[in-house]
Amino acid sequence: MADHSPSVPLLSMQNIHKSFGEVDVLQAIDFNVTDNEIIALVGDNGAGKSTLIKIITGVHPPTSGDIFFKGQKITKHSVSRSRSLGIETVYQERALADQQTLWRNVFAGRELTRKFGFLKVKEQRAETQNLIRKHMGFTSKAINTESMVLSLSGGEKQGVAIGRALYFEADLIILDEPTMGLSLSETKKVLDFVQNIKDQGKSAIFISHNIYYVYPVADRFVILDRGRIAGEFCKKDISQDELVEKMVRLARTGSLN
Repeated sequence: MADHSPSVPLLSMQNIHKSFGEVDVLQAIDFNVTDNEIIALVGDNGAGKSTLIKIITGVHPPTSGDIFFKGQKITKHSVSRSRSLGIETVYQERALADQQTLWRNVFAGRELTRKFGFLKVKEQRAETQNLIRKHMGFTSKAINTESMVLSLSGGEKQGVAIGRALYFEADLIILDEPTMGLSLSETKKVLDFVQNIKDQGKSAIFISHNIYYVYPVADRFVILDRGRIAGEFCKKDISQDELVEKMVRLARTGSLN
């Protein structure tokens, strides 16, 4: 669990603006994520979702505005700094090496080593085995530490990427369109993995343009439209059909009401 006061948001973005040349991509964004919360960040293509995420993960600096993580202001943000703070991203392309085994993928770039840089292969395999069974929930004996990633389904690959983020104790996991191009059964697997993030006491930002996929696992919905936050809703206050209706209205009229 995050080591800060529960009254302080895990992530707080205040009055964030981002411009590329003459183009204002994000305008006056106030965006918070609390502990143990799944946020659905939804909006059409071009709404600014990717830019917002790239600012959170340190790929782009904001043109103006402040970012706080666990109550501490982030001044010199970068991708490595973001990861060290406890922010991990699972991209839609899954960022796994298909030709490598599961254990090598889990520890890629963060290998366990002995003195002089020798790999702790046995330990990495044992940790991966534990991760597969306990955190990823893979029960089939056909999947083990030596399984090649290319042998996994799309949903299972997402599960490996999410499980890896949990293993390295990320407090905030960003899921970039994790169900893109997956079948209904594979989407269900991914949603189970997302629910596991919450069960582990962590938080996630689930980026999607499909309300039907994200609604079952989200606690709160933030709707981005043309670089601004058009609306925010808690699940307890809005049904799936009402949310879809508002999204359709927003696309047609530029307003949620």
